[in-house]
Amino acid sequence: MSIRKAAAIVGVGDVETEKGRVPNGMSVLQVQALAAKRALDDAGLTFDDVDGLFTAGFWGMPGDGQFNVLALAEYLGIQPKYMDSTQIGGSSFEAHVGHAAAAIKAGLIDVALIVYGSTQKTRLPSEFVVVPPAHMSQYEIPYGISLPMAGYAMAAHRHMHEYGLKSEHLAEIAVATRKWAQLNPAATMRDPLTIEDVLNSPVILDPLHLYDCCLVTDGGGAVVLVSPERAKNCKKKPIWVLGYGESLSHYTVQQFPDMTMTSAAISGKAAFEMAGVTHDDIDVVEIYDSFTITVLLTLESLGFCKRGEGGDFVSNQRTAPGGDFPLNTNGGGLSYGHPGMYGMFLLIEAVRQLRGECGERQVKDAELALAAGTGCYLSSTSVVILGRD
Repeated sequence: MSIRKAAAIVGVGDVETEKGRVPNGMSVLQVQALAAKRALDDAGLTFDDVDGLFTAGFWGMPGDGQFNVLALAEYLGIQPKYMDSTQIGGSSFEAHVGHAAAAIKAGLIDVALIVYGSTQKTRLPSEFVVVPPAHMSQYEIPYGISLPMAGYAMAAHRHMHEYGLKSEHLAEIAVATRKWAQLNPAATMRDPLTIEDVLNSPVILDPLHLYDCCLVTDGGGAVVLVSPERAKNCKKKPIWVLGYGESLSHYTVQQFPDMTMTSAAISGKAAFEMAGVTHDDIDVVEIYDSFTITVLLTLESLGFCKRGEGGDFVSNQRTAPGGDFPLNTNGGGLSYGHPGMYGMFLLIEAVRQLRGECGERQVKDAELALAAGTGCYLSSTSVVILGRD
């Protein structure tokens, strides 16, 4: 079943942070509610209009009830008739877009609200504890593997071994992303950054340096999808869901089938085929950047360049402002913010770019955008292609 133009995004909202923290000691539920209210206001809708609710979070952590779709529905004062709490890490929210569009096409709902919130930076270090499941603990933790970073560091080493990737290539991504952040007043990190700065920063887990790693911040965001009929009466012009794909290659690092290729090769192919567009048609790309290697592997897996050519593809600041491949235009998880699961903010930035709302960082005449989420240990991927009328 194709969901091409079965639904449109008509509202987005986020919660600003100060030095990576949400204001006034807000709880996760408060962050979620504020983001949701802003997204609905953006669309010209209210909580009473919502009949589908989607959310995900870090289950099993302190306060995990705040991520529960039941608790969230109660807190927001709504009674949805369709709910989805799919949790596949940072790609969850791109997955929610596809699931919501399918539910809308099936006639199950008219208005879907997708919500995420996190106060991980405020909680650190006293409450933020990730306990891997037993099957991971048994075969990986005793050998000193540090999750989630170890999976990404191992993938970087493998790419270096097979294709000659260099740390300088990864640094190109960090520097280009920081240049976009310098154009975004809401970005957490806006100080100038050079290739040398990245290479001279501390090695966190070889070969990844400090500036190869995403930030740790609070934050929240929400997206509203509606049926085509409902979109006619919303405040903002619709941004259509044109293509969608999701896939999963593994969970534990030991079961990673190919450390130089992610399942975006499958989810991306599905999204492009559904949308009926080519790579050259895409005007702006938002890719999950938990680490710089995540971006490079995703670019190759999506087919923007061949395997092993990612380093050359991003060289000479090609993805920076003024380059011919606008990438992670709000500053990404590397410099804008990374509240645990960043996929929500890929969608928000893609929508704002297509609306022409991004000020200094606006990509001229952007008509098509791609958002690619990655979850867990390069495990899950979900890809959404969006377009405006």
